[in-house]
Amino acid sequence: METAVTKTYKIPEKILSRKDEITAGFLKLVDTHIADLMSGKATRRLHAQDFGAKLFIHPRHLTNTLKLTMNSSVCEVMEERILAESVTLIKETTLSIAEIGQKFGYDEPTNFTKFFKSMTGITPLQYRKRV
Repeated sequence: METAVTKTYKIPEKILSRKDEITAGFLKLVDTHIADLMSGKATRRLHAQDFGAKLFIHPRHLTNTLKLTMNSSVCEVMEERILAESVTLIKETTLSIAEIGQKFGYDEPTNFTKFFKSMTGITPLQYRKRV
């Protein structure tokens, strides 16, 4: 007399689609990377290749996915986050513009100034004087 033991496995329903999963993973990595830049743990900005490697996907697939889910690119997301954090540092600290730029991987203050001006229309120093 054999007794059959039947196990039933419940397959979990997928909560997020793969593209949403990739986007959420990317945004989590961006948050961590920005925090690392601000604390000095990281000295250079990550690029699409770096984020793709961390997510185990091709950078092009990451870029295409972000275009679908956020209508944005890796570069645009990073630039927006760097700008937001820069504005906060300009408003709330007495760090020099060069020091703020260095936090975000800009070795030359002029490059950070060009980046900031291209995003806001004014230089970081002009922004600081207005606030």
